[in-house]
Amino acid sequence: MSSHFFAYMARMKHIKRWGLRRNTIQENDQEHSHLVSMFAHAICVLHNTRHGGNADIGLVTMLAVYHEAPEVITGDLATPIKYFNPGIKKAYKEIEKLASEKLFDYLPEDMKESYRPLLFPDENTIEWKIVKAADRISAYVKCIEELSFGNNEFESAQEAIRISIYDMNLPAAEDFMKEFTPSFRLALDALN
Repeated sequence: MSSHFFAYMARMKHIKRWGLRRNTIQENDQEHSHLVSMFAHAICVLHNTRHGGNADIGLVTMLAVYHEAPEVITGDLATPIKYFNPGIKKAYKEIEKLASEKLFDYLPEDMKESYRPLLFPDENTIEWKIVKAADRISAYVKCIEELSFGNNEFESAQEAIRISIYDMNLPAAEDFMKEFTPSFRLALDALN
């Protein structure tokens, strides 16, 4: 019997991000998830090595890979709309849950339990908090890149996202911000 699960996941490359802003370089969910996975992995390493944490690095990385999975069904709803008011936020969370259930149903029975924590993450864990920090840092980096191309469309978003990262009170994410994000402002020749 065939399963549509990975055919849906492969469609992440068709889900465009930042729909309400003019983009110099378009970004899709697949690219975004790859970057979030790398950032989340690094933040988890920092959390465990510098800050005495014991987060599951494998789980963090895989949560990051699948954190946008419902969007292959729902599409990307712009953040200002998604969080416009508590009613919209709650309704969208329910839509995302239904999308995750649909994807989950596409998996073969003997694989479902391995994918359950990835499609229905426990949002109260340090692993999920690390992924959310990486997700925000990825958005922050997108703002840096767009601003470096002279696209002021991302100016207000950059500051709001920066504040939201520090408001998470996750020292490892703050370390990542201080040590790794400044380089995104540099041209390739300046990285040598």
